[in-house]
Amino acid sequence: MSIAGSVCAQSGPTKSILAALHRRIGTQKFNAWFKQGTSFSFEDGQVKVGAANPFTAGWIESHFADDLTAAAEEVSAAPATVLVSVDPTMSGQARKRQLDIQANLVSRGTAGRTRRPAPPPQLRHKLEDFVVGLSNRLAYSAALAVTEDPKASFNPLFVHGACGVGKTHLLQGICNAVAANHTNGSSIRWKYLTAEQFTNEFVEAIKAKKLESFRRHYRPLDLLVIDDVHFLAAKKATQEEFLHTFNTIESAGKQVVMASDAHPKLLGRLTEQLISRFLSGMVVKIEPPDRTTRTKILKRLAAKRSLAVRTDVVNFIAEHIRGSVRELEGTLVKLAAVAKVLKRPITVTMARDALADHLSQTDSAVTLGDIESVVSAFFGVTAADLHSSRRTQTVSLARRVAMFLARRHTRMSFPEIGRFMGKNHSSVVLATQQMESMLAADTSCRWMTPSGPKTMSPRELLDLLTEQLA
Repeated sequence: MSIAGSVCAQSGPTKSILAALHRRIGTQKFNAWFKQGTSFSFEDGQVKVGAANPFTAGWIESHFADDLTAAAEEVSAAPATVLVSVDPTMSGQARKRQLDIQANLVSRGTAGRTRRPAPPPQLRHKLEDFVVGLSNRLAYSAALAVTEDPKASFNPLFVHGACGVGKTHLLQGICNAVAANHTNGSSIRWKYLTAEQFTNEFVEAIKAKKLESFRRHYRPLDLLVIDDVHFLAAKKATQEEFLHTFNTIESAGKQVVMASDAHPKLLGRLTEQLISRFLSGMVVKIEPPDRTTRTKILKRLAAKRSLAVRTDVVNFIAEHIRGSVRELEGTLVKLAAVAKVLKRPITVTMARDALADHLSQTDSAVTLGDIESVVSAFFGVTAADLHSSRRTQTVSLARRVAMFLARRHTRMSFPEIGRFMGKNHSSVVLATQQMESMLAADTSCRWMTPSGPKTMSPRELLDLLTEQLA
């Protein structure tokens, strides 16, 4: 059973799980993230959620995995797991108002919060499960060095890359390894959280007049691991507090590890002081997996799911699906479902037919997910902003640039790009024409940063972003 539209279309345990999830997270968040634009099924103790793009998949996984698990276990009265993957057939399913609500929730930093206290994040990933290849070997080696001596090995260690390439896996793996290395009586104070969670806790501390307690919690840490640090964009007070926290930990000879969707120099709406601190240590990029690494990942994912996939099928997927790890997992989820319905083994022909939507979005060196990550981080907006109807100067320029880069660097048509971005094809045509006109006239691009307006020639801007995509 799956859902691509109305929740009312469901029946049986799937509908009951959705109802339980609705009760847990509330109507606003449920309607924003699950009512339209996602596929949903429950089978053999596993909740499977398909999202239209890597950003949405990542957001659902990081904010709602615990609620999804609890809802499934409440209904099934048995242990349950959650799998969130990319399902390109969901592109264009979400309505305009829903995309706007998503953007508002993300920008406010409350999309995953509930009225009850948030539980500590479950660190699901371990370093021994990380598939190492040319695209991520340096980042993996740096992570290992931190676990062996989490005291200023590389301070800070800053990992960046597109959505779904394994940044969170590495960060959580560091924490799990450090914790395992200190079970013999020695103690180490460490903390893993997202920049959004840091922001929310900081704001709550101010409201409750418990700022000193907040500082006593974070500043004595031996290891602070912050995911999605680009979320600090445009949050001046939080940036200042994080800078002081960072400086205190570093001056004590302790370790800070961070991850972001883009290089520190390409993070928009952050203070120069913060960017300078990010650059003072080791900055390492995780590239999208190369073909050899994709093959290893697919084999491991298939084995984990006890899915029989022939070598020629694995090679076909690895050759044509050049997106994130989450997108690779999405292809296996879909193939497993098709094979079960047809009651036939998975073949290359089946894969080619079943994965047509995946192939159209990822059969190029650069994917829409890559472009979305780089552009949103550079302008200090969120991927949800790009999909929304917001028309601020910065968001409008970011959206226009993303659409232009999509036409330049992918094989996708105007309608396909429009569906991915939640727009119609004419919006993509207009955005492309506007960028071409700006290039021809060398009209300056202008947007807002914390220090005021910034301008850059369109050619310089596009070259800078293209370099990050390479």
